[in-house]
Amino acid sequence: MPMYERDDADGVRVIDRWDGGVGWLAHPEEEGKRASHAVRGPDAGVWLLDPLDAPGVDALVSDLGEVVGVAVLSNWHARDAGAFARRHDVPVTVPRWLDRIEELVDAPVERFGTKLGDSGFRLRRLDPLPGWREAIAYRERDATLYVPDVLTTLPPWTVGDERMALGLPHRLRPPKSAFADLEPERVLFGHGAGIFEDSTTALTTAFSGARRRFPRALLTSGWSQIRAAIGVALD
Repeated sequence: MPMYERDDADGVRVIDRWDGGVGWLAHPEEEGKRASHAVRGPDAGVWLLDPLDAPGVDALVSDLGEVVGVAVLSNWHARDAGAFARRHDVPVTVPRWLDRIEELVDAPVERFGTKLGDSGFRLRRLDPLPGWREAIAYRERDATLYVPDVLTTLPPWTVGDERMALGLPHRLRPPKSAFADLEPERVLFGHGAGIFEDSTTALTTAFSGARRRFPRALLTSGWSQIRAAIGVALD
């Protein structure tokens, strides 16, 4: 099973659905489970977050409304943002602190600070490792949290009673301050299915025992995480 599938997708698999949004996998067979999301804003316009293209995605998204923005929230998630931006005649929207994106997307890029257009999301900067930058997005009115990379629900990475997990390097220095005041009702991820029940508890658990569970996580997912790090350069 490949970590990241590079061939054209054959179809789309829905993994997250709620009133006002949907998440999908373009390559459900890949181990890295790159997830994409469409989220309806307060004024009914739809924002695409770190999207991957696949047959059936346009119909899936059109059920929510008109696409008004395409956002890339990790400097390793250019994915198919350019193709979506051209299709919907919008720029690729990128936080000011993310690098690499202009060279990877064939579409105009628009930079912004911490407010993601009219989506209702506010962003917080994370620099987990040298060369790795991302933005977590939180919308207070419906308590929706999106985390591109630093947290995931991939089964090899979660251990013990975790329902979401930090990557191995982040277990040693968990970025607690970026999440400390958040109480999400749903958490969406750039890799893996979202969490829609007891989400705040799941978030707390991921951080509270991250260091203690490091040895077990190293044993169960060390090789998988090395493969992910190697493959991400092409994401």
